Amino acid sequence: MFEAMGVAADDPRWRAAARRWFVERLADPAYRIVVVEVRGGVVACAMGARRDAAPSPGVPDGGDVLVSNVCTLPDARGQGHGSAAFDAVMAWARETGVARAELMATADGRQLYERAGFCVTAFPAMRADLRAMMEP
Repeated sequence: MFEAMGVAADDPRWRAAARRWFVERLADPAYRIVVVEVRGGVVACAMGARRDAAPSPGVPDGGDVLVSNVCTLPDARGQGHGSAAFDAVMAWARETGVARAELMATADGRQLYERAGFCVTAFPAMRADLRAMMEP
């Protein structure tokens, strides 16, 4: 997943932090973490996180779901595993009663998300590295 986004993922520190983070959220009803296993090994995953933001005209109660970490191992692609994980997260998102779901798509996943009703918005996601801003 990170390689597809052009991000190096070989630092063991983030892996330990990610493991702790996921373990803590597995029991949290505001999160849905789905994995697809084949022959005892995980081949695909997806995650949803219910967020509570300020109400707006488009989202009167302020609730939405951020869909993330949708990925499939290269050798398992094209077999529907990523779609199955994504579909399970989207079913959970609808069950939460929120009005909207958001995600950041890679080029490889864009068609899957468009088929599910996602579209590019007028307001693109932007990101700032605050740590880099604080460096001399």
